[in-house]
Amino acid sequence: MTLKIRIDDSAPPYEQVRAQISEQARAGVLPVGYRLPTVRGLAESLGLAANTVAKAYRALESDGVIETRGRNGTVVAAAGSAAEREAASAAQAYAERVRRLGVGSDVALAAVKDALRAAYEG
Repeated sequence: MTLKIRIDDSAPPYEQVRAQISEQARAGVLPVGYRLPTVRGLAESLGLAANTVAKAYRALESDGVIETRGRNGTVVAAAGSAAEREAASAAQAYAERVRRLGVGSDVALAAVKDALRAAYEG
């Protein structure tokens, strides 16, 4: 696993760690079951505070990208399982909300596309 933290980047270090691990897991560079370094170990190798890496790991676990197995460490989770369920749930909640607001499906879909473009393309 190779991570690069750029101090001059506008994204905070924990977000850079989260995004890079997430991208590598989704691309298959980090296969399902790959054991990640400990929080302290990764923090040391990147020159970051342990709390910074812990925050990234918590976000990744919340996103369903990784899972912590107690003494067995933190590993890359099965692709998509929890993350896809969470995305489907969020999409359903959004669809119900815009319908209640009286927003048409074309406008709602355009809003989603704009939001995704902003999130993925910066």
